[in-house]
Amino acid sequence: MAKATRVRLLDSGTLVIDQSHITWNVGSGTPVRFPVYSVLIEHPDGLFLFDTGYDLDLVNAMLPFELPEQTPEQTLTSQLELCGFKAEDVDAVINSHLHFDHCGGNKHLTNATTYLHHDELREARTPEPFERLGYADKSFDHAHAKFELLEGDVRFADGIHLFHTPGHTVGHYSMLVELEGSHPLMFMADVSYTAAAYANDQQAGFHHDPVAGVRSIRRIKRLVREWGAEVVFTHDMEAFRNYPLAPEPFTGSRETSAAGGAA
Repeated sequence: MAKATRVRLLDSGTLVIDQSHITWNVGSGTPVRFPVYSVLIEHPDGLFLFDTGYDLDLVNAMLPFELPEQTPEQTLTSQLELCGFKAEDVDAVINSHLHFDHCGGNKHLTNATTYLHHDELREARTPEPFERLGYADKSFDHAHAKFELLEGDVRFADGIHLFHTPGHTVGHYSMLVELEGSHPLMFMADVSYTAAAYANDQQAGFHHDPVAGVRSIRRIKRLVREWGAEVVFTHDMEAFRNYPLAPEPFTGSRETSAAGGAA
């Protein structure tokens, strides 16, 4: 089986939200700065991206209260160049979901096919009132966009598995990557934001269905046990400080790699 040959984390900068949005209804009044990143996968079948970060101009215009911090070097195109690639080299984008901090760079990837759950595309195009800020960035629907709509669990490529984990959004996907020479990596995107929240089955306050969200957290835990995988947290600053960033290859947290096993 052909596995991914290299994974890198592309740093997209940071945003700020209240703690109560990280652990639903718990810790109100405490602002927290959190990281945003994309996952670049080099695979025998092509060059893939899992999510694409946020667009600074869009956030400044529509969500300035999230206090975005993104340098020119942290844009998606700059991060790709840091790894020796151009935006047109990307063959496929897998969007875990279409919230603004996960699809802001899609518009640059004009040669790529975008893979996502069919319900997610519908919801992002016609969001309910409570979802409109989450789906504020419509640039994923650019003139060159080519969509491949998915349903259920999918083997995207050899060693790359997508699991439908609804709750945060209706069509949310998590991704497990089997990596040559390392343990599998579980990128659960926004199923749960931080290690502490995940440990307590707490989802973020931005959700479509909280009951489905808790079930998805528990499903991720089962999958991690079954695969012997390491969970990679998306919006956890403490965890992020232990993650090697592009252009350095990513095989897991520095602490986990040093310990020689999965979390």
